[in-house]
Amino acid sequence: MNISFAPQGIVAFRYPKQGIGDLAGTGVGQILLDLSAVTCEYPEQIHELINPILEQCRAQQLQCRIATAPYLSWNTKREDLNALLEQLAQESIKLCGQAGSQYLIVKPLTVGIADTDLWEINQAYYLRLGKQAEKYHVKILLENQCKDFNGHLVRGFCSDGRQAAKWVDALNEAAGEERFGFCMDVGVCNLCGQNMYDFALALGSRIKAVILRDCDGNNDSALLPFTAARRGQPQTDWLNLIRGLREIGFDGELIMDIHDTVSAFSPILRPGLLRMAKSVADYFKWQIEIENVLKKCPSRVLFGAGNMCRNYMKCYGEKYPPLFTCDNNQKLWETEFCGLTVKAPEALLDLPKDCAVFICNIYYREIEAQLRKMGIENPIEFFNDEYMPSFYFDRVERE
Repeated sequence: MNISFAPQGIVAFRYPKQGIGDLAGTGVGQILLDLSAVTCEYPEQIHELINPILEQCRAQQLQCRIATAPYLSWNTKREDLNALLEQLAQESIKLCGQAGSQYLIVKPLTVGIADTDLWEINQAYYLRLGKQAEKYHVKILLENQCKDFNGHLVRGFCSDGRQAAKWVDALNEAAGEERFGFCMDVGVCNLCGQNMYDFALALGSRIKAVILRDCDGNNDSALLPFTAARRGQPQTDWLNLIRGLREIGFDGELIMDIHDTVSAFSPILRPGLLRMAKSVADYFKWQIEIENVLKKCPSRVLFGAGNMCRNYMKCYGEKYPPLFTCDNNQKLWETEFCGLTVKAPEALLDLPKDCAVFICNIYYREIEAQLRKMGIENPIEFFNDEYMPSFYFDRVERE
């Protein structure tokens, strides 16, 4: 899975050096090539205007695997720009070919088009772009949209997962190859009140990119995930998002769009904020790929004989069975817990070198330091049960 950042709010297009440098300083290896931020009267100008960004990306060794074509906001009042948008999209495909971008997110044409004609017109539009995309080895991604209805944001183009899947398949069938895919915008799903688990499962492997952004479910914004909270509760259903992406084995482009959060911070604080955002992105990657980590280990043991161990055994005990578990609580040694023998930590010293130890306890860093101090050189992984497919809701209570 590749992590990239949307540059809006971080990178100034005219003077991109500092913003690109701040992003590179987080350790992120990619940036979204956001051509939607380019304003130009003539399509060919897009190359000239984006060059400073590309030069700085090359200087900082940042890749641009995915890009967004210019588009109109859903609330635009202009009705004369669909032809211009198509020209800009065509030029964007050329630019993607030059920049090495594998994917281009292209929003639909909507201005002045009746809902009944929306798919027919956009099917022809996307297929015209597909011919250009084939030439430059670029895949075009459709994206779920919301629209304004009497002052309320409601579901728009591609907001129904099953229908969007049919449209992507129809485009690929017409193109005669897999030239089209899907980008899932988490913020739009939240604004439309959708179950993101069902949405992800409906689209499955068609999802090539996911835009991570938080909002309160009422206002269209791009906040750092977990920051749109009320009374200690998140306003975005991260549980079903992670469950869904984990279920479909998502392994594409994970895009952090946090421009509203970034814009609210002083530029002086920006480097620290971006490092925090990178940590959040890494956390999502880890949660989504947690089963892949289990799968790659030839054998495993657990550390911890409590609630997290119990949830592990409920969800993964049969598929990825541990040899045993261990615990620091001496009273539990040589007892059984969830079908596992509970051993003392010293038992880990006898493990084969390729056997991984999965810490099933919230005191991850403390336990990892303990095991390394004991001389254990085996791979040590963290297990977390916050986003499991199912849970035990009663808790094990011990003295």
